[in-house]
Amino acid sequence: MSRIAKKPIALPKGVELTVANGSVTVKGAKGSLTRSVHPLVSVAVEGSDVVVNVANDTTTAWTQAGTMRANLANMIQGVSAGFERKLLLVGVGYRAAAQGNAVNLSLGFSHPVIHQLPAGITAETPSQTEIVLKGINKEVLGQVAAEIRGYRPPEPYKGKGVMYADEIIIRKEVKKK
Repeated sequence: MSRIAKKPIALPKGVELTVANGSVTVKGAKGSLTRSVHPLVSVAVEGSDVVVNVANDTTTAWTQAGTMRANLANMIQGVSAGFERKLLLVGVGYRAAAQGNAVNLSLGFSHPVIHQLPAGITAETPSQTEIVLKGINKEVLGQVAAEIRGYRPPEPYKGKGVMYADEIIIRKEVKKK
C-alpha cells in the first residue's frame, strides 16, 4: 500500500485544479498543465487539499495512486513556483550561449552543437560555462537537461564534460603500467 498516495496535497493560493473526463488540469501564475488520470485512480478536491483515491485495493492501483499523487504535486509546484535545473560545462574551450529558443554549445567537436528547446522551457547563460534551464513541467525540464548532458557526459579521469550542478563525479586513478 502506498503511503505517499494517502498524503493529501495542499493547494497554494492562486492555483486551481479541475478534474474532468479522466484528466486533471492545474492552472497557476506561471501557466497551465494537463495530465490524464489512470482508470484505477480518482482525484478529488476537498477544500484546499487534493486527495488521490484508489478504485480497488490492489497493488497496481496503489502504485498508480502514488505515482499520480507525485505527478500532481510536481504539477502544482510547477505552475506556482516553477522548476530550475543548472548545468555546468567543465573543460578547456567548452562554452554555451543561449540564443532565443536554442542553446549553442561548443563542446570540443569540430562543429558547434545547437540544441533546440521545446515549448515552455527557457535557457539562460549567466556565464559561458553555466546553463540554467527553467520551466513549469518537471518531466520535460529533466529530459532537456539530460539531452544536453548527453552530448558530452562527464568522464571519470579528468571530470571534463557537461554535468549537473549538484552532480558528484567519482574520479578514477590514472591507468598504470
